[in-house]
Order: sequence, then C-alpha cells, then structure tokens
Amino acid sequence: MKKVCVCGKGGSGKSVVSALLARVLAEEGYTVLAVDSDESNPGLYLMFGFDSAPMPLVDVRRGGAYIMREFEQERLALEDIPSEYLVEDGGLKLLTVGKITEALQGCACTMGAIVKDLLGKLALKDKEIVVVDTEAGVEHFGRGLEKNIDTVLVVVEPSFESIALAERVKDLASAIGQNQVWAVLNKIASDGMEESVREKLGKRYIKTIGSVHHDPLISEVCFQGKALGESQAKEDVRRIVRLLLAKPE
Repeated sequence: MKKVCVCGKGGSGKSVVSALLARVLAEEGYTVLAVDSDESNPGLYLMFGFDSAPMPLVDVRRGGAYIMREFEQERLALEDIPSEYLVEDGGLKLLTVGKITEALQGCACTMGAIVKDLLGKLALKDKEIVVVDTEAGVEHFGRGLEKNIDTVLVVVEPSFESIALAERVKDLASAIGQNQVWAVLNKIASDGMEESVREKLGKRYIKTIGSVHHDPLISEVCFQGKALGESQAKEDVRRIVRLLLAKPE
C-alpha cells in the first residue's frame, strides 16, 4: 500500500476518515503525504490541527501554478516538493491542490489533471505513503486519478445512496484493472447496523475492511473546526490501518 485514495458520497465522512488514516499512519512510523484534492471542502487542514492551509498548487488569482521546475521532473520524491506547498507536523505532510473560490472560475478539471500527474510522478520510498482525499462522487474516476493509485477506500455510511455509490466505485475501479477496493463503514451506531451494511455490500461483491463507529466527539470537533484528537473513531481507523498494511501488494 503506497498510494491510497479515499472516496465516497458527500457527507459520508471521507475527509474525517482520510485525516484519521493519515494521522494514524504517521503515528505508526510512516511518512505520509496527505493530498487534499477536494475542490469544495475547505476544512481538512483544521482536522490535522494546522493553523492554515498550505499554498495551493492551483490558484487562479496567482496564475502560474504547478510550473516550478521540481514538478517538471519525470520522477518526484516527497522531498522534492517545494516547501511552500506543504504544511508539516512530524511525519505528516499536507498538500492542497486547490479550491473553487470565485464565481465563474471554471470547472475543477485542471485540478484533477494536476492530481493525476502528481501521483504518477511520485516515486515513494519504503515507509512513505500518500493518502488522497477526493471530492464527493465519482468524477475523479472520469479524470483517471485512480490509474496512479494502488488502493481505493470507499467510505460507506448507512444509506441506500452510499451503498449504491460504493457499487459504482467498484465497477469503475474494475474497469481500469483496479481490484484493491475496500469499503470502510462509517457512522455505525450498532452491531445490527454494521451487519446489515456488510451484508448489502457483500451482495454487491464489495469487500469491507473495517468499521468506524458513530462517535459524538467527532461530530462536535468537526462542528467547532478543531483538530481530530484521540477518539473511538481513531482507534477504529487504527485497526483498519493495520489490516491494510498486512494485505499483500
């Protein structure tokens, strides 16, 4: 597991899962590049406890983004990424691709193309992992982002829409030869609910790697725009991380 994308229905909690996943991996001794590729959600940096987001790779007000000579290399190591595009905390680095901030700014296609290019160029060393928080839905599959990913995690909350989207993710991933697709159940309130969601996913041939149980602390922290600290949800993600790391490539 080197390059992981986290996707799902809007509101399923994919940004929370992405942030917890990256933080736990860093605590487990990995150097983690968390890539915020969601052009609408502004708060991922707050979940990590950073005071501000890094300078984005794409900013229509600046122009000339993503043309520094470092990005022109055929292969890019984590240490080659210019520091102004990162905020860091120990082994955790956060990079933001860009946000839609103005009316008539245009679509996010340029941002998607840059994420795909960046992921294709990144050459990771042992104990280095990239975690990509994607935008809601499946448009990133249309842009081909997952061609440069080795593991797809789809966050599934207990709803028909979320389960249906997970099935769509599985089908789209299979179409490009990506078979490392795992469902992460989120906002699970009871054992019965977990069993029911797992059963529905199983009938759609979607493998489940683990569950993150409903945690009121997470809801409160997200409402306040604060860092995700210790919680039951984090421990649930820690168990998922250890299962993922044990999977063969």
